[in-house]
Amino acid sequence: MKKLIIIALATMLVASCNNGNKEEEVRYSQDSEEINTFKAAIQDYEKADWEAMKKHYADTAQVFHNTNDGKSIADIIKGHKEDGANLSSYSFIDEENEYEMVLTDDGNTWVNFWGDWKATLSGSGKEVIIPVHLTAQFENGKIAREHGYWDNSIMIMAMQETDSLANSNDPANSQDN
Repeated sequence: MKKLIIIALATMLVASCNNGNKEEEVRYSQDSEEINTFKAAIQDYEKADWEAMKKHYADTAQVFHNTNDGKSIADIIKGHKEDGANLSSYSFIDEENEYEMVLTDDGNTWVNFWGDWKATLSGSGKEVIIPVHLTAQFENGKIAREHGYWDNSIMIMAMQETDSLANSNDPANSQDN
């Protein structure tokens, strides 16, 4: 009986040591394939390479930028093109960018991004900097769902200021007429 107990204890000891050798699933990282994909999508956005950007998204991806209403990546790109028409330049300030990947308890992979978006208005040359948070859920290596949050009022105020300056310099709006 003693031998049986010793064998059982030895087996449990060996089994517990082997469990320590198992590779644990990475639940948090600042370096992953998903992060690299998200970085590439952001770089494509900065270059206005819309076809390349679209390739990082699943065909059925839903994008929620400051809204609860999901849009397709095609609709988001259309909006980016329209917004870009008012800007002479835009990009994220690389030194300020932070990325992390998280694997949730439900097995979902999300990549979070925090950065400062910098743009110059075409008409006035006014520069704006807006803090941005993006989070993207990945499925099969592609972005399946994306949420973006930032304060639009910063851009709206800059554009209104530009419009006010343009109107005050317009001779048609002069008091002398």
